[in-house]
Amino acid sequence: MLSGSLAGVGVLAGCGGTGDGGTATETTTETETSTPTPEPTATETETPEPEPEQPSLAERYPGLRILSPEPENAEAAERATYGDYITPREEHFIRNHYPTPTIEESEWTVSLTGLVDSEVELSMEEIKHSFSTDSIAHTMQCSGNGRSYFEPQVGGNQWTFGAVGNTVWTGTPVSEILEYYGAETGDGYFLSVMGGENPEGEDVFTRSIPMEKVMDDVLLAYNMNGAPVSSDHGFPVRLLVPGWFGCNNIKWVNRMHVMETMVIGDEWEEPGAPESGQRTYTHWQQYSYRIVPEEDARAEQYEDIPVYDTREQMERTSEIRNAYMYNQLEKSLIAYPGQDQTVMPSPSGTIEVIGVAWAGDNAVETVEVSTDGGDTWGEAEFFGPTGDVTGWRQFRYVWENPEPGEYTVASRATDERGYSQPAGVSAPDEQLRGIENDMFPWNQGGYANNAYEPHAITCTVEAR
Repeated sequence: MLSGSLAGVGVLAGCGGTGDGGTATETTTETETSTPTPEPTATETETPEPEPEQPSLAERYPGLRILSPEPENAEAAERATYGDYITPREEHFIRNHYPTPTIEESEWTVSLTGLVDSEVELSMEEIKHSFSTDSIAHTMQCSGNGRSYFEPQVGGNQWTFGAVGNTVWTGTPVSEILEYYGAETGDGYFLSVMGGENPEGEDVFTRSIPMEKVMDDVLLAYNMNGAPVSSDHGFPVRLLVPGWFGCNNIKWVNRMHVMETMVIGDEWEEPGAPESGQRTYTHWQQYSYRIVPEEDARAEQYEDIPVYDTREQMERTSEIRNAYMYNQLEKSLIAYPGQDQTVMPSPSGTIEVIGVAWAGDNAVETVEVSTDGGDTWGEAEFFGPTGDVTGWRQFRYVWENPEPGEYTVASRATDERGYSQPAGVSAPDEQLRGIENDMFPWNQGGYANNAYEPHAITCTVEAR
């Protein structure tokens, strides 16, 4: 784990002030000459040295496929990324709404406001050293991962399989900060967390996290795989909400606000919103990251909802018309064989199918593998670390005596509650709001796709 993470730091440290904790080191060599260099006269004008060219996003993250260079959006380029338990930073996806900001850690503060005994501005020094430290493995996944598999296509970055990674995050338990400053921390309250990356006049990236989740395991994270979080992943500090979709894991946190409801209403919006297009704090909580079928003009807004688990919300559409992206759904990915790869059986006539599976806050109970596109299934076995439930599980399946030819290989995870990945994505005119008849609901944002058919791989088996 450490070798992978330190390798990532090494790549970024050469960027000369990327804000990830690395610093560029200048080396100067003195050349001896017989004649001393004359001092410039008052009439001479010095020409400033040109700024060194910064490495591109692709150079900084060689394991990623770039979807957009600015704002920075990139996903894992190869299925092989999902053959390991830990995802190194150079292969961990990046999702930005605005360009990565340049931040000096010594000047950065996080304010705590709202329903607290005393409002405060916390420095990074206080966050790191005035409270305890915790680490947790978290499978972070962009809500739009798998969006490109929707038909018809929806707008936004066309993520395929690669907007997910499993990383060990280290930081300060938010619960300790809230308790120290006398915050209201009972069930029913929310912590609305804001990022500080938005340009002036643009929507502030804000998410309202239920207090019961905050007090359980949420961190203000500043380390990623044992090294400082890189700039593109949220340096100097990001919210870490274990098990929940990436949209809740706010980067570049600069404010936490304790309140009785989610962010909603005029006090959190500019005059004329949403018609004006300027929604300030409510956009990414109330309008975006929701399951909105084709027939709805926009998501219905709520101050609170009876359940926060995304899959359970999708089961209770009479109470929650458009599910919020909170806890992740059960999902799996095959790492080997890779897409369109040609493989050969071992001397014993077998091929080992390798992959990972996760289910947010819930444990993965079983993973099944099909080598005929989903007609028949066989149970895989788990291997590797069995620590934090919010980190993915590795699985292997022994494929015995395959004949030469082309195959479609799929995996299907089932969590401890009995929820399983559906087969495909529905047509828009079915107007689904939840998973029904083994179909995931097509939605306007292309969110939360966990269907196994579009995530399957095609490979060719050749004779030994």
